[in-house]
Amino acid sequence: MIDLHCHVLANIDDGAKSVDEALSLMALAQEQGVTRMVATPHIHLGIYDNDINSISAAYKALSQALVSSNIAIELRAAAEVRISPEIVLFVEQHKLPFIGHYQQKDVLLLELPSSHIPAGTDRLISWLLSKNVLPMIAHPERNRELQNHPHRIKPFVQSGCLLQLTAASLLGDFGDAPKQLSEHFLEQRLYTIIASDCHSLKRRPPKIAQAKQLVSSLVDEEYAFALTTDMPRTISNSLFQ
Repeated sequence: MIDLHCHVLANIDDGAKSVDEALSLMALAQEQGVTRMVATPHIHLGIYDNDINSISAAYKALSQALVSSNIAIELRAAAEVRISPEIVLFVEQHKLPFIGHYQQKDVLLLELPSSHIPAGTDRLISWLLSKNVLPMIAHPERNRELQNHPHRIKPFVQSGCLLQLTAASLLGDFGDAPKQLSEHFLEQRLYTIIASDCHSLKRRPPKIAQAKQLVSSLVDEEYAFALTTDMPRTISNSLFQ
């Protein structure tokens, strides 16, 4: 399996607090059957002011530690980018790392606020698409506006956006509302991938294997494989060549 959303780079956001914890998270992922991971630290202006340079430095430190470990996971780095007007400037200046490439576009892991869909989101997405940047909406099931109005996901889907399901949402770790909405979107086969969005050993460990098993029973094994292996591989192949 391939995990395209995880917070394993050490001491760079609210994810792993040390290289040792990062390695432990990756070891747990390997036990679940994960063979590739794309680390996606937050770029959230004013809270996690990461950029390509800070992400590259943290990635280098973890990559060096992996060499002397027993972990056989291939690792690359990108980012989870909180939606903001500044994204336009970042794209124009080539300052955003992408999680891969799909349909001849760079794939941007785009995070909405947990509370609502900001005004102007549709215009930003249209602009990104015009610049050959394809948004993948991170964990839409955790957005409260979508929980209350699930049909509001339709413009995202119709525009071509990809959707990422967080494994822990489906398993109920974030409560009933995210679980119910993730099941609803799964029934419609709206999701493109499942990712762990793992942050820590105790609070938010990787759980892709459990989610894959549940999708197999809720929908079917073919869709579960596509979400955890086939589509993540297709999207991220450009990073691992």
